[in-house]
Amino acid sequence: MKAIFLLGSLAVVLAMTGAIQAQTSQQVPPLEGTSWYATELAGEPAPKPDPNRETYLQFESGGRVSGSDGCNRLTGTYQLDGERVAFAQMASTQMLCLTSSGTENPFRDALKNATRLTVTRERMELFDATGTRLAVFSSESPASAPPSSTLAGTSWQLVEFQGSDDTKLTPDDRAKYALAFETSGQLFARIDCNRGRSTWRSSGPSQVEFGPLAITRAKCPEGSLHDRIVRQWPFIRSYVMKNGHLFLALMADGGIYEFEPIANAKP
Repeated sequence: MKAIFLLGSLAVVLAMTGAIQAQTSQQVPPLEGTSWYATELAGEPAPKPDPNRETYLQFESGGRVSGSDGCNRLTGTYQLDGERVAFAQMASTQMLCLTSSGTENPFRDALKNATRLTVTRERMELFDATGTRLAVFSSESPASAPPSSTLAGTSWQLVEFQGSDDTKLTPDDRAKYALAFETSGQLFARIDCNRGRSTWRSSGPSQVEFGPLAITRAKCPEGSLHDRIVRQWPFIRSYVMKNGHLFLALMADGGIYEFEPIANAKP
């Protein structure tokens, strides 16, 4: 009888231990594949980000890491041995942001000087060799939720550009100029010979704004609409859907880009 009681007690303890471990494992998101958003940098709270310019890191398989410092996108490598971490070969886009979020330098310094990484539940921290905390990240974005809009989950290819001075420009191949609006707020683009990635948000009916565009830098052939689109990218402010087509309008009546839908496409 005593043996049965002891076996029963042991079973209960093991079951409780397993439940606690399962609960703990559910509370700690995986390092890889999770977007880690900066909430503290250099001992100071990170400013509330624009949804189009969040400061974050994402660890990928194969020792790759990517993210954004709040202005430019970064890519590089990392090595992790227990809690010991080292970031290397960091490269970034060279966007000129008109307004600084103040996160760029402390974010890069944190990656440069980090030697220790810890993850507790939804919180990741980076420390230097002296134990000073360089940065705190959260797996939950402090910015607004992904945009709710009829644009979410749609893909389009360019039909023409109509300028305010009645200038009309058409692409030599519509498929070379394509946009894909992800439900997550990401935006993928093909602009002639280059491919890019950005973000988008819609703060109200018919309103849309694009974030900084990270794009490859191949030289497109003469007559391409590439340079015009890249130059006007930050000035797109509104949209209309009419007769199945998407019309993106530039601010100050600068012109309108007309797109037609494409199915199951990502530029």
